Amino acid sequence: MSSIPKSAGAPEIIVTGRANAGKSTLLNAVLKRTTLLSTSKKAGHTKALNFYAVGSDPIKLLLVDAPGYGARGRPQWGELFDHYIKTREQLKRVYILFNAKHGLNQFDVQMLEHLSENLMTAEGVQPFTLQSVITKVDTLPIGDTRAAIEKMRADIWKAAPLCLPPIITGAAMNPPFGLDALRANIANACGFS
Repeated sequence: MSSIPKSAGAPEIIVTGRANAGKSTLLNAVLKRTTLLSTSKKAGHTKALNFYAVGSDPIKLLLVDAPGYGARGRPQWGELFDHYIKTREQLKRVYILFNAKHGLNQFDVQMLEHLSENLMTAEGVQPFTLQSVITKVDTLPIGDTRAAIEKMRADIWKAAPLCLPPIITGAAMNPPFGLDALRANIANACGFS
């Protein structure tokens, strides 16, 4: 926890999801980079909070890539994530990613419920907002897409009624889709638009 950098005063967002939800691939695509965030086919590749400054002199945004949760997650990663979301005053939005091929499982539901519990302080203040993102939609069979997305929307809403409706993405397609909507959402969360 002592390695978390001090706030630069810029708005911050953090991205989480089950291991292999496509966090690094999606963030590279959103940032129009190919290798900024290290990607791997092996789940659980990200093992720390990784901080990326967007813009320079001054920094416009601090983007934080969190380790994946779930069966391959580690308790210390969860503790680090919780410490960050509970103490970071510049945090504007938590993005939670779900792989369209797998839908939501018990770990996703638990994380949504956990984040929902932290969406309101005892004083009635909402320190950050929660945004769902469905990734890898381009890997679903065409005939299954609508039903899969609708089921995921219902599952997300049931676990976290205050979670913003999902942004649908497919970063592996050429051209990818949903990235402009995600960029606009980030800009809005940070007060840029």
